[in-house]
Amino acid sequence: MTASMGRLFEGADWDFRTLQGIHDACEEIATSELGLDVYPNQIEVITAEQMLDAYSSIAMPLFYKHWSFGKHFAFHEASYRKGLTGLAYEIVINSSPCISYLMEENTATMQALVIAHAAFGHNHFFKNNYLFRQWTDADGILDYLDFAKSYVTECEEREGQKAVEQTLDAAHALMSHGIDRYPGKKKLDFRTEEKRAGERRVHEQSVFNDLWRTVPTGPAKSEAVLGLERRRKLLGLPQENLLYFLEKTAPRLRPWQRELLRIVRHIAQYFYPQRQTKVMNEGTASYVHYRIMRRLHEQDRISDGNFLEFLQSHTNVVFQPDFDDPRFSGLNPYALGFAMMQDIARIVTDPQDEDRAWFPDIAGTADVMGVLRHVWANYRDESFIAQFLSPRLIRQFRLFHLNDDPAERAGIKVGAIHDDRGYVRVRRELARQYDVGFTDANIEVVDVDLAGDRRLMLRHAVVNGAQLNETDAKRVLQHLADLWSYDVSLAETDTGGKVLKEYTLSPRAMAAAA
Repeated sequence: MTASMGRLFEGADWDFRTLQGIHDACEEIATSELGLDVYPNQIEVITAEQMLDAYSSIAMPLFYKHWSFGKHFAFHEASYRKGLTGLAYEIVINSSPCISYLMEENTATMQALVIAHAAFGHNHFFKNNYLFRQWTDADGILDYLDFAKSYVTECEEREGQKAVEQTLDAAHALMSHGIDRYPGKKKLDFRTEEKRAGERRVHEQSVFNDLWRTVPTGPAKSEAVLGLERRRKLLGLPQENLLYFLEKTAPRLRPWQRELLRIVRHIAQYFYPQRQTKVMNEGTASYVHYRIMRRLHEQDRISDGNFLEFLQSHTNVVFQPDFDDPRFSGLNPYALGFAMMQDIARIVTDPQDEDRAWFPDIAGTADVMGVLRHVWANYRDESFIAQFLSPRLIRQFRLFHLNDDPAERAGIKVGAIHDDRGYVRVRRELARQYDVGFTDANIEVVDVDLAGDRRLMLRHAVVNGAQLNETDAKRVLQHLADLWSYDVSLAETDTGGKVLKEYTLSPRAMAAAA
């Protein structure tokens, strides 16, 4: 590809032929020079209102209706119209084909940036990262969403909108506790799930009764009480996936309610890898768009003015405010991710003695894209930071570790500075902030007294004294009790098993149970 091929566009204006030319030029660089492997691309141009609508339904096409999406739409629209907030230049869907939504208000330069960023950067990451390969089904998600939307509509027509909304409200409240966190579970196959949905409706009640047939009734109750270990084995306890447990075990849920819980659970699982790869995903996309746009400028496919427009937007995206800047809200994932990708490229091509000591496997190997493609495929945020955050980048971001333990009367203590031991600790402590196993509450179902009052018993293993917010805990437990239909108890325990706090909530009458 040479300069003789001509400019892709001039100025800010574009049409669909221009978008096709931009896509093809980006694809040539992405595949031939960067070695990216992507799903087929589908590019959709949408209005500001459609982008706001996508915001409200967690950026998923064909999503089922729910009152909370309208609430979010109204909030974002009001903020946007008042000029209090801007809109994303793009939204990208992890599907095959990979769908990239572009704002029609974007200039031609911004459309080129978005295509490079989303259609090739995010796309490659979605297709190749091990978490997405392990937990998501890009080929089947669109068909499954279509099924979910139709199913929810059918339920509303048959059971009433209020009953469906109550069930979805409860399921959404438990969404973050409706995922399988560890490998070994069967990979999602959305097309198979859709086909099996009808079969489950027929067989579900008989399968469900197999467990509850063991529950004693009548005067012989005391003689037939199940042993604790047998009861836990039958119920698959302890169980961290609360939505799965309710779907399979809740005594009074009707088949359509179980299907709704299953739909919410599958969608929660679909988003699970994205929660663990925010820094890597955005860092990958930012690095890819930077390489592609720079190469287009070198080839004279875009003008100096267009390239300067790109650089201004790119700089804004990867800007990291200082701690005393009013805009500061923690580490910008775009800034940290892009800086780490750039730093890895530097270590691979031009390492210093410090880099050779810290990264002997990659320092000086010269194969930038080979190393980066390996990193993008095999790490998540926590392991990526723990493995590749360099002392040079720690100094550049001016990172250090503070220990602010209320139990210690010494006040705030500097726990790590810029020396060899300090670099290790800073890297370890920062990596933990991106580990969902450390940041998410570890709540499990531990027992159910089937022979007595059928109270559902949960345990929260408290880490580093981080107990649940009482108001939020009670609200979520209320939703859990409503779905379970009996009392629910939650005990917060420390590492030694000591109970720090207990909650018990009773179910409310739900329209679905009428």
